[in-house]
Amino acid sequence: MKKTIQQQAGTVAALLLIAGMIFLRVRISYAGFDVGSSNFTFFWLAGRMELEGQNPYDPTQYLAGHETYGIKWQPNRIFPYPLPLALLFIPFGYLSLINAYLCFQVLSLVIMAASIHVLLGGWHTGAHRRLLIPLFASFFFFGPMYLTLHTGSIGAFAILTILGTIKLLEKQKSLAAGFLLSLIILKPPQGLTILLLAGVWFLARRDWQAILGMILGGLSLLIIGLVQDPWWVVKFRGASEAVMDRTLGVHSNVWAFSYLACKGASPCSTLLGGTLALVLLGLAGLFLWKNPAKVTAWEAFNVILPAAFVSTVYLWAYDQVTYIIPIVWITGILVERTKSYLPAFLFLIILDLYSLFALLQQASTDKDLWSLGTTLIVVGVSFGLLYLNRKRPIHSGVVIP
Repeated sequence: MKKTIQQQAGTVAALLLIAGMIFLRVRISYAGFDVGSSNFTFFWLAGRMELEGQNPYDPTQYLAGHETYGIKWQPNRIFPYPLPLALLFIPFGYLSLINAYLCFQVLSLVIMAASIHVLLGGWHTGAHRRLLIPLFASFFFFGPMYLTLHTGSIGAFAILTILGTIKLLEKQKSLAAGFLLSLIILKPPQGLTILLLAGVWFLARRDWQAILGMILGGLSLLIIGLVQDPWWVVKFRGASEAVMDRTLGVHSNVWAFSYLACKGASPCSTLLGGTLALVLLGLAGLFLWKNPAKVTAWEAFNVILPAAFVSTVYLWAYDQVTYIIPIVWITGILVERTKSYLPAFLFLIILDLYSLFALLQQASTDKDLWSLGTTLIVVGVSFGLLYLNRKRPIHSGVVIP
């Protein structure tokens, strides 16, 4: 009975701490950020337009919406994301821009906290449950998460999608897992490479249900978009090309480094970038193909996420917020292997410091090249621990006072 009361008190204390951190973060955003200059305006305006029966892929209506709601930042002529994504933001369209932004921040932080809790629950130990607050607090200083909240990006949606996929796969619900994972294509540049590598792993496992789920999910999104606008695919492609043309050589991927190495010359940059992307995807795909049963769903996505991001044609530091999934795994494994919190906390501190350094470099240069280091840290430690787990399996539980 005493232990149960202590556990309940601990749970209440953890919830209060998380709520307090969320409140402080949202208050900072309310006091010191121009929401009209954030990426969130794209999503909010698209949701408001859907609510009003307008088409976010109509340039005249979309630009008029900027004027109507006083949105000064107008880098795009239409909604620069797949049209079905606008439907998810209809509920936010009922709110004013600032209130919608704050509610979206709260929702994003709640999703992230819940995701950490669910992932840590896979160990079934008190030592790992106690990592919830330190991990959540450390992510407030993780550059990609800071930028996700600052700009109002949809990183929490990607985390929820991948987490749900992992849990469904663990429960042998492959059809639902594949269908859910298909939603990641709503972030097309990263989603496409994630689906490609996941498809390789599913194929190696002969998991036809997961592959069928991905196909059905993709077709569903296509049809939903066609109902909204029969030409949405063509329009989206044009908008995507415009975005990528104005951001050449600034991302932390092989395409940007190839562009800089070739000094922007074509076809050198295209050929070099394409070759490096294929090599990275090939190496990651080969690892997944050779280890279909030796890696868990969580471990597979620890490989898929960084490989997919570095090889894709377009990403920003905030897209790395899904690294929260491998970071939680790394932290949990470090605690399990060392039976100490010290190595795990040291890893988190190093990662936070470097990611903040990369973020400062982006702010001062308008280039996101240094964020490649964040990927290298996550990949290096992930593969190191995977290797150790194979060579020296962990047989005993974690006991930390």
